[in-house]
Amino acid sequence: MKLPGEEEATGGGVGPSLVYMVIGVSIFVLIVLFAVFKGNDNKRGGSEYLQQIQEQKEEEIKQEELAALEEEEAAPKLRAEDLDFWDMYPEEEEKKPETDVADTAESVTTRNPYTEKAEREKEEERQKEEEAQNDPATDGKHTLITNRDGSEEWVLISPYLTKNTLDFTKMEDKAGLKRYMENGRKTSYVGVDISKHTGKIYFPSLKAAGVDYVMIRLGSRGYSTGQITLDENFKENIEGAIEAQLDVGIYFYSQAISQDEAVQEANFVVQNLEPYRGKVKYPIAFNMGFVSNDKSRIEGLSREDKTMVTVSFLDAVRAAGYVPMVYGDKQWLLKEVDLAKLQDYDVWLSQEEEIPDYPYRYAMWQYNTDGILNGIDGGADLNICFVNYSER
Repeated sequence: MKLPGEEEATGGGVGPSLVYMVIGVSIFVLIVLFAVFKGNDNKRGGSEYLQQIQEQKEEEIKQEELAALEEEEAAPKLRAEDLDFWDMYPEEEEKKPETDVADTAESVTTRNPYTEKAEREKEEERQKEEEAQNDPATDGKHTLITNRDGSEEWVLISPYLTKNTLDFTKMEDKAGLKRYMENGRKTSYVGVDISKHTGKIYFPSLKAAGVDYVMIRLGSRGYSTGQITLDENFKENIEGAIEAQLDVGIYFYSQAISQDEAVQEANFVVQNLEPYRGKVKYPIAFNMGFVSNDKSRIEGLSREDKTMVTVSFLDAVRAAGYVPMVYGDKQWLLKEVDLAKLQDYDVWLSQEEEIPDYPYRYAMWQYNTDGILNGIDGGADLNICFVNYSER
């Protein structure tokens, strides 16, 4: 039994339109499927590409980190002592342990190459100044003496002894006699020292010439025999001076070789002054010295020995109520006795110079041993005194 239209369909076969439609649908489905698969493939391929790039970057980072690590391990280890970079500069002296910031700063300054030259120049300049200061002729710390044998010697000036403060611009000469003037007024005293060797003396003429005082030799001890003798002209000289109203001082030439002999000499002086006690207002001076062209008793005495002999004489004179004084030239006072132990006594300096360079204080100065003076026929020993002993 056929349905309506079945025969027509069967008999006629499949129509072209249907075939084309099926083919088109198939092609469309294939295209869709192809597109789907292709999209999935592209998506999968893109993800793999990005992943591959990421992995490459990570690999590069790992390689860089590994290289850095290997380089760090290969490099020498930095130690604490490697931080001491001062070894690049030359050391001037042995390095001292650093104690604080100030010491460290000082070390840096010393070793700084930029200041090293300046420091060296400064040190050279300092050394030059020190050498100039150490020159005894210009340093103001030394004074020149002439020894007995004629040799010269620079002697250090003691900072502990009282210095001479006389201003010699105030000194003037009048008729061959020196006077010390202050504010137009004479503040010094003219003197002469005399003995039997002076010869005949006319004391009124001395007074008229402007002499204020005389230093008279009372006696001496023999430089070879050791015998004490009274000056042959002592009595005549002291009485002539007193009569002419001249102030009187005394000196004794000593060759004592012990303290006992020095006391013996002082007692001899005091005993012979007894008749004139109230008339002797100027000092009693101790004059010890060597002799020319011969050996004296005191040659074997040390500096300390001579000092103690001097002190013994002066102390004995003071104990008797007189003013003690030590006499000497520059060489004797600076080399032969210890002035540090004689500071309690006045000094009578003998130095024939226009301006004496004896550095310490002195009360009397013998400036000429061959002067010309009315009242003395031969050469006169001229003196100036800076102390008014007559009013003491």
